[in-house]
Amino acid sequence: MAEQTLILESTLHCPECNHEETLTMPIDACLYYHQCAGCRAFLKPKAGDCCVFCSYGSVPCPPVQMGSGCQGGTRRN
Repeated sequence: MAEQTLILESTLHCPECNHEETLTMPIDACLYYHQCAGCRAFLKPKAGDCCVFCSYGSVPCPPVQMGSGCQGGTRRN
Protein backbone atom coordinates (compact mmCIF):
# COMPACT_ATOMS: atom_id res chain seq x y z
CA MET A 1 0.00 0.00 0.00
CA ALA A 2 1.32 3.45 -0.91
CA GLU A 3 2.15 5.82 1.93
CA GLN A 4 -0.07 8.90 2.00
CA THR A 5 1.55 12.33 2.20
CA LEU A 6 -0.28 14.69 4.52
CA ILE A 7 -0.90 18.28 3.50
CA LEU A 8 -0.38 20.42 6.59
CA GLU A 9 -1.27 23.86 5.22
CA SER A 10 -4.85 24.90 4.57
CA THR A 11 -6.34 28.24 3.56
CA LEU A 12 -9.29 29.22 5.75
CA HIS A 13 -12.02 31.23 4.02
CA CYS A 14 -14.14 33.39 6.33
CA PRO A 15 -17.83 33.14 5.43
CA GLU A 16 -18.48 36.56 6.97
CA CYS A 17 -15.97 38.78 5.13
CA ASN A 18 -14.31 36.46 2.57
CA HIS A 19 -10.87 36.99 4.14
CA GLU A 20 -8.45 34.15 3.40
CA GLU A 21 -5.65 33.07 5.70
CA THR A 22 -3.22 30.20 5.19
CA LEU A 23 -2.38 28.30 8.38
CA THR A 24 -0.44 25.21 9.36
CA MET A 25 -2.78 22.59 10.78
CA PRO A 26 -1.95 20.83 14.04
CA ILE A 27 -1.48 17.08 13.70
CA ASP A 28 -2.28 16.27 17.34
CA ALA A 29 -5.38 18.42 17.95
CA CYS A 30 -8.49 19.85 16.33
CA LEU A 31 -8.71 23.61 15.89
CA TYR A 32 -12.29 24.06 17.02
CA TYR A 33 -12.36 27.87 17.07
CA HIS A 34 -10.50 30.44 14.98
CA GLN A 35 -10.84 34.21 15.00
CA CYS A 36 -10.77 35.72 11.52
CA ALA A 37 -7.90 38.15 11.03
CA GLY A 38 -10.09 40.19 8.67
CA CYS A 39 -13.33 40.84 10.56
CA ARG A 40 -12.54 39.22 13.96
CA ALA A 41 -15.54 36.85 13.67
CA PHE A 42 -15.17 33.57 15.55
CA LEU A 43 -15.38 30.59 13.23
CA LYS A 44 -16.45 27.23 14.56
CA PRO A 45 -17.07 23.96 12.71
CA LYS A 46 -20.28 23.37 10.82
CA ALA A 47 -22.53 20.57 12.13
CA GLY A 48 -20.87 17.23 11.47
CA ASP A 49 -17.36 18.63 11.01
CA CYS A 50 -14.61 18.17 13.58
CA CYS A 51 -12.75 21.44 13.07
CA VAL A 52 -12.64 24.77 11.25
CA PHE A 53 -10.30 23.33 8.59
CA CYS A 54 -12.90 20.73 7.62
CA SER A 55 -15.60 23.43 7.40
CA TYR A 56 -13.78 26.42 5.92
CA GLY A 57 -10.37 25.19 4.76
CA SER A 58 -8.99 24.37 1.34
CA VAL A 59 -7.69 21.09 2.78
CA PRO A 60 -9.33 18.97 5.52
CA CYS A 61 -7.49 18.27 8.78
CA PRO A 62 -4.82 15.52 8.95
CA PRO A 63 -7.03 12.87 10.66
CA VAL A 64 -9.66 13.26 7.92
CA GLN A 65 -6.95 13.13 5.24
CA MET A 66 -5.77 9.82 6.73
CA GLY A 67 -9.32 8.48 6.62
CA SER A 68 -9.69 8.13 10.37
CA GLY A 69 -11.75 11.25 11.00
CA CYS A 70 -11.72 13.09 14.28
CA GLN A 71 -12.21 10.64 17.08
CA GLY A 72 -12.92 13.06 19.88
CA GLY A 73 -9.26 13.90 20.40
CA THR A 74 -7.88 16.97 22.06
CA ARG A 75 -9.30 20.23 20.83
CA ARG A 76 -7.09 23.28 20.54
CA ASN A 77 -9.13 26.45 21.08
